Amino acid sequence: MKFWIFRLLLLCNALNPLLVLAEEKVPVLVGLDAEFGHVTSTSDDAIKRGILIAIGEINRAGGVLDGRPLKLVERDNRSVPARAIVNVKEMAAMPDMVAVFCGKFSPVVIELLPTLHEQKMILLDPWAAADVIVDNGYRPNYVFRLSLRDSWAVPVMLKHAKDKGARQVGLLLPNTSWGRSTQKAVDNYLSAHREMKAVATHWYNWGDKTLVEKYTIMLKAGAQAIILVANEGEGSLLVKEVAALPKSERVPIISHWGVSGGDMAKMTGSALREVDFSVVQTYSFIGAKREKAHQLIDAASRQFGIPDARRIPSPVGMAHAYDLMHILAMAIDQAGSTDRATVRNALEEIKNYSGLIKDYKPPFTSARHEALRAEEVFMARYDEDGAIVRTEQAQRK
Repeated sequence: MKFWIFRLLLLCNALNPLLVLAEEKVPVLVGLDAEFGHVTSTSDDAIKRGILIAIGEINRAGGVLDGRPLKLVERDNRSVPARAIVNVKEMAAMPDMVAVFCGKFSPVVIELLPTLHEQKMILLDPWAAADVIVDNGYRPNYVFRLSLRDSWAVPVMLKHAKDKGARQVGLLLPNTSWGRSTQKAVDNYLSAHREMKAVATHWYNWGDKTLVEKYTIMLKAGAQAIILVANEGEGSLLVKEVAALPKSERVPIISHWGVSGGDMAKMTGSALREVDFSVVQTYSFIGAKREKAHQLIDAASRQFGIPDARRIPSPVGMAHAYDLMHILAMAIDQAGSTDRATVRNALEEIKNYSGLIKDYKPPFTSARHEALRAEEVFMARYDEDGAIVRTEQAQRK
């Protein structure tokens, strides 16, 4: 009996250094506060998938800070700003929580800005597009975005309208900070492009049961195309209502990208094929040439059962989050710690990252917290199988 006790003690002593080493490898935490409780949203899961695929790659390559693994902590804000504030405060109190990713709703993120800066919490934005999220006036600024801006989306949308022969447009906007941000961008664009004109602007509220009356009023005012700012709920409602009108009353609907944060094709059904509907985007896996695109598609298939590039829900969310996560990991290593202020500074100092979407040279600077550029923005539409494709690639009948 004593012999076995002796052997056990020897084994414990031998394993002790390994146990201590394992205990030292405390995970570095990254948060995700998104609209998981929003029934029709797919952008939340897309962002999560991009983060998880990147974390898996980083951890397999040795993690960060000499071997510490990254770990995702997620919270559901149900698209309610008050919930988001509580969630971020809770995550900010967690040891080794370095940064938090947000979801798609600009109004939620805008309400978060004071809390983020009070807590010195880095916010990584892979979707929400309101300009003020980054142009927030805080110094130092803790918000870094790899996504679209309203002031980039609007010129592309209005140029698309012009290319379709529409010189007079109607604006259908949500009565939120996102709608007001877009209106400001439209006003700025039209002041420099006098050949185009907004003949009517109508506001709606989330949850409105019909939008066709506002649409009809804009047609009567002379609108030759509609600039729509909406998420998938209101976007699908308008498409179905317009598809029910006579063909002579259906003008092009040119949409901001909120609709692509849900399964727009499924929610509209056959109505989508009856309407000239296009949506602004920043990235497409379909036809992507970079090797990382193929790696990510393969990972999405293995980990989440997504069969191919055409079936990736809310593709921009997954792409943006993936690149952002890799950039954050580089900043953590460059900072040499999980101190958020130090990591924030490091995000401004990374020189180069060869990513999924492009080569970032650099991703961010002290004067620029936007990783993408206006040149990355393009118009897309839903193909017959529901895939979001560039307008020149679409095969619509």
